[in-house]
Amino acid sequence: MEGEMERMAELIARYARPGRVEWIGVRPERRGAMRALETVEVTEAGLAGDHGRAGKRAVTLVQAEHLAVIGAFLGRDAAPAEALRRNLVVSGINLAGLRGRAVALGGALLEITGPCAPCSRMEAAFGPGGYAAVRGHGGMTARVLQPGPVSLGDALRPID
Repeated sequence: MEGEMERMAELIARYARPGRVEWIGVRPERRGAMRALETVEVTEAGLAGDHGRAGKRAVTLVQAEHLAVIGAFLGRDAAPAEALRRNLVVSGINLAGLRGRAVALGGALLEITGPCAPCSRMEAAFGPGGYAAVRGHGGMTARVLQPGPVSLGDALRPID
């Protein structure tokens, strides 16, 4: 049994490749319009220029792959990144598999803390069924362990 548990731990820790930052967005004020950026400074309170605050939800991330899934549930093309109101869209790595782990993201260090559930604003953003379409695909939240810069194209790597 012990050998099997060690093998499972190895499998959980292994990733084929790092993720990649595809989109960066901030909300200067609550319910304000999203502003897309090419680079941003991650502070202890989240992304500079965002209305967020320090803690386990300082940064929000969603997988680019899930944008197409949300769109499919709505019967349309991929959901636009800004409609989900997450700070970062990343591709190429399973964010859910990183829960509870530290990740290097550009010059910053984050801890993936848990799922980022949709809010009722998804109905306004996508129309009827928007909330249901995002359930299970809303991304993850993260705590900032070490501030630093993040730019489009930066890698997201789990820290061993």
